[in-house]
Amino acid sequence: MTDPIHHRSLFGSYFTYVGETETPQLFHRWCVLSAAAAMLGRQVYLPFGDFRIFPNIYIQLIGEPATRKSTAIKLAKKVLTASGYEHFSYDRTSMEQFLVDLEGITDDNGKLKKSDDLELSDILGTDKTPKEVFVCADEFLDFMGPSNLQFLSLLGTLWDWDSEDRPYDRRLKQTRSISIYQPTVNLLTGNTHESFSLVFPPQAIGQGILSRMLFIYSEPTGRQISKPKTPSPELRQKVAEVLMHIKATVHGECTIDPTADGMLDTIYRIYKGIDDVRFKYYNNRRHIQLLKLCMLIAAIHRRVVIRDSDVIFANTLLSFTEHFMPKAFGEYGKSRHSDVTAKIISVLNAADAPVTMTTLWQQCQSDLENAAELQKLIQGLVMANKVQFIHKAGASPISGYLPVRTALKQELLYVDYNLLSEAKMMHTQPLTRGETLDHILSETELK
Repeated sequence: MTDPIHHRSLFGSYFTYVGETETPQLFHRWCVLSAAAAMLGRQVYLPFGDFRIFPNIYIQLIGEPATRKSTAIKLAKKVLTASGYEHFSYDRTSMEQFLVDLEGITDDNGKLKKSDDLELSDILGTDKTPKEVFVCADEFLDFMGPSNLQFLSLLGTLWDWDSEDRPYDRRLKQTRSISIYQPTVNLLTGNTHESFSLVFPPQAIGQGILSRMLFIYSEPTGRQISKPKTPSPELRQKVAEVLMHIKATVHGECTIDPTADGMLDTIYRIYKGIDDVRFKYYNNRRHIQLLKLCMLIAAIHRRVVIRDSDVIFANTLLSFTEHFMPKAFGEYGKSRHSDVTAKIISVLNAADAPVTMTTLWQQCQSDLENAAELQKLIQGLVMANKVQFIHKAGASPISGYLPVRTALKQELLYVDYNLLSEAKMMHTQPLTRGETLDHILSETELK
């Protein structure tokens, strides 16, 4: 007998739907969370001082083409479409058109309404319907174009927009103003390291947008599936029904029970941050990211009360994701040769044996003036503990360079990597859990 919808695991049903693909499971997990966030919109919120936090999230999948980012995004979009969700943005747009579409004063063809066609609410700005949009685009570069700092700044502003009465107002080039009531934006897109550096120029490091995004990095799984199976329409509909049930049952003010509240306070006070200066601003905003994720985890359990189990799962997933976020940025920065160092790291990541200097020069000779520059870059990467020199003596000696792969931090408080199947795939050592953790993890839904 089939379980009632409200007992179904969103993760479990979604992973069954997508089946075995070449896409990393971490990508699939964040994609379905992004779909749930889009479904919820502004209908649930968490009071935070004089403000409110909503469960909308900005997700960027980062990796080589072999990680099948587009596959993950398309599968999530199909499930969301099957649920009846309609607030998708265009795959490619300008900042002005994005705002016009979000405001909703367009005709059926997406063009600005003529003055004769405007309704009274359009003219007087009395529309009190919250405006939602889900940017669900395979390539973020295609969506907004390169180095569009103004558009990036806008997305940063809308990420945490909270004003019950004041709309977002802006004058456009068309000599008219727009007024958007309670704008809510969710974002799920993909980038390679090359397109990432084109979308986010070095000047963007100082902008707030990078701290508002979660950069989900994974290396290729190594799975080679020449003929992927077609996902079952019936399984897709089951996931869609779970999302619809979440939307129907989760709304209103979200609260935090005392135990979870104490855990969140402890995490906030002891969090040391990602050890990379490029994430300085993210570290300051990490607590808000965690609260958003806790809201989502509670919501997929059909609750508006954040419990201790939600905090542990959310903190585990966020910690696991943060472990790889420096790799998501690659060698992004203001260095003159950041693109070349990114290529070096990419070559080493793809290697299954130490790579010689000769091989590296063959890959980079068109980007550098001489081999001495390559040697200098390698030395810098070694000193930064990103690359290591390997030498193995014996009958068949081998030597060369490989990337440094740091182990997951097992000692983090309120983190249990046993909860994530993608962490288990990395052969992490089982954590020792005391009885105090066993009882609060019993309801966590995982595959």
